[in-house]
Amino acid sequence: MAPAALFFGFFAAFPLVLVVYLSFTSWEGIGDPTLVGVDNWVRLFGDSRVLDVIGTTLLLVVLGWATQTPIALLLGVWAAGQQRNRAILSSIFFLPLLLSTAAIALMFNRLFDPYFGLAAEFGPFQNILGTGPGALGAILFVTGWQFIPFHMLLYQAAARNIPKVLYQAALMDGASGFQQFRHITLPQLKNTVITSSTIMIVGSLTYFETILLLTNGGPGTATYTVPFEMYIRGFRSFEFGYASAIATVLVVVATAVSLVIVKFSGFTKMRSTLEGM
Repeated sequence: MAPAALFFGFFAAFPLVLVVYLSFTSWEGIGDPTLVGVDNWVRLFGDSRVLDVIGTTLLLVVLGWATQTPIALLLGVWAAGQQRNRAILSSIFFLPLLLSTAAIALMFNRLFDPYFGLAAEFGPFQNILGTGPGALGAILFVTGWQFIPFHMLLYQAAARNIPKVLYQAALMDGASGFQQFRHITLPQLKNTVITSSTIMIVGSLTYFETILLLTNGGPGTATYTVPFEMYIRGFRSFEFGYASAIATVLVVVATAVSLVIVKFSGFTKMRSTLEGM
């Protein structure tokens, strides 16, 4: 365990402790940090802009989960079947996950360009990134396009482990395909839904590269998220102490969300769905 513990301590625990320390300082990135007590925290909880940013972040998290989960689940169940050309199509669907996040964001930024991209062909909807709802929709589409394949793979693996005897018994009882999906497939995928949702929600809280390269937080501040606000405060305004306070809040929120999901989903009490088979 020593190598893993050292790796975690050096690349996770130590930076986290350092960020918490910096949140109580004033530092411009040069020279020594100056301790300022809880000034950054008082400023943070009274900053209306941060509250707006948190609202935008939560909106992206909720909409991202609500759109990606059903699509990934349906694609995963389909990919676990025996359809013709299933393997080839599944491989094509998986390709976006192999691409760099930066490359994907830049590609769609060019495609959504109102003058030279494909969006220029769509008439009144050409300036997609020029409006708040359009920019948020673009972020949801791009992140979904990239990460749905990963969750599809989780559901595909889980669906393949569902005992065939359950479907055979349901078929003998006259159950339709929809009834089999509702009463067999979905209950058997409960554990996977919780696991996928946890990864998806916590990941959505940390979206940064896509927003930086696709919308740059615009139009205005319509697509500012907590990680992007942290970047702006730290690397553009050189308020590293205040940025560290924002980063600490992000860590606390992400950890709390994970614990809440684990607590109320019954994750710690889960048992294999194959027991008794």
